[in-house]
Amino acid sequence: MSILMIGTQRSGSNLMRLMLNQIPSIEAPHPPHILQRLMPLLSSYEDLSDTATFNQLVDDVCRLVELNPVPWEGVVLEREDIAARCTQNSLVAVFSAVYDVLAETRGAETWCCKSLANVHYGPEMNAYLPDAKYLYLYRDGRDVAVSFKKAVVGQKHFYHIAQGWAKAQRAALAMRDKLDASQFFSISYEELTSSTEDSLKALCKFLEVEYQPSMMNFHQSSEAKNTASSSSLWNNVTKPIMNQNTKKFLKQASEEEVKIFELVAGDVLDILGYERTQTAKGDVASFSDEEIAQFDAENQRLKAERQETMDAEDRARRELQASLLKEITARRPLAAI
Repeated sequence: MSILMIGTQRSGSNLMRLMLNQIPSIEAPHPPHILQRLMPLLSSYEDLSDTATFNQLVDDVCRLVELNPVPWEGVVLEREDIAARCTQNSLVAVFSAVYDVLAETRGAETWCCKSLANVHYGPEMNAYLPDAKYLYLYRDGRDVAVSFKKAVVGQKHFYHIAQGWAKAQRAALAMRDKLDASQFFSISYEELTSSTEDSLKALCKFLEVEYQPSMMNFHQSSEAKNTASSSSLWNNVTKPIMNQNTKKFLKQASEEEVKIFELVAGDVLDILGYERTQTAKGDVASFSDEEIAQFDAENQRLKAERQETMDAEDRARRELQASLLKEITARRPLAAI
């Protein structure tokens, strides 16, 4: 069985995957973000029906995994084996085959991919993995924005963060409406951290696995320690549940920032049950071109400023995958650029 976590980063997905990793039958590794990083580059491969071209894609996916900032220890990806496991020449097929090898190596029956951006590739995933289960993890977008402002990755202005957050939630909700209830499970970060044991028991019932009390001790696992040591992004995973880690935007964001977020994504906040604080239901964005240009400039400034503070070792680990993606992009046919 395959489990695909969907939503937006900074919503507790590492917390969730480490909890799931405590179940013996499930393997939930740190993701190399295969679909997110390679789907936009598929034009580099032209005709995947050509064996040599497909083998190039297989090799690139394997290399991306092998360069993951949090290594998949003990997993050996034999290119011919990966290709042979694919029942079609597609990126999703290679993605699935790689995760199958991971699960088999670790003696697990099920794998979980926590690359939340997979939410944007629902049709492709559903076509190849019709029996997959989807775990939609969501969080108050204003708290997501506060977290992103401090993170070494992602957008930094509330306008841009709100756009990305709303797009991902809408995609997840559209998937929920199309899939059978046996395939789709929704849980908020707020529920997970305030009623953790009950939330995990409900999730285990959905996944048809036995609840493990050790799920509550995720922070003591070796995987949590390895993850935390790889980037400042994940420092909190070695701590117990932070059940007061909500509504941070009330103290850590300005009223103007919150207003901008609510004007861009207020309708989605409404759907998910989050109360607005600076706008009323029905209020929508009406920003001028000049205002948006200012938002863009400030976003770029903040991103550059945050990049300067990134830990050198963290930067070096991330650059390995980034270099591979640059290499793939350079192979892209001129007509596709």
